[in-house]
Amino acid sequence: MHTDALMQDIPPEPSLIEYPSQFPIKVMGLNADGFVHAITTIAERFDPTFDAATVELRASKGDKYLGVTVTVTATSREQLDELYRTLSTHPMVKMVL
Repeated sequence: MHTDALMQDIPPEPSLIEYPSQFPIKVMGLNADGFVHAITTIAERFDPTFDAATVELRASKGDKYLGVTVTVTATSREQLDELYRTLSTHPMVKMVL
């Protein structure tokens, strides 16, 4: 049997998140000029109601890295998947949680 045929029989996993909901995302990268602006700009693209005043920052012990927590209004799994993909592929981003 083809793998494609098997995949069609597997239902998508139910989401553990209720939509819409406030969803925090932690993004880590080098503590460099423009990093926070880049992250908030991406958050605004995926959530027009995003409030930059809610951004939380946490520098590493040596100040080399910066953790930026953005809280977006999650409206679907697809939206979150694409947001994670966009953040993860940004050149300034080291890790997204």
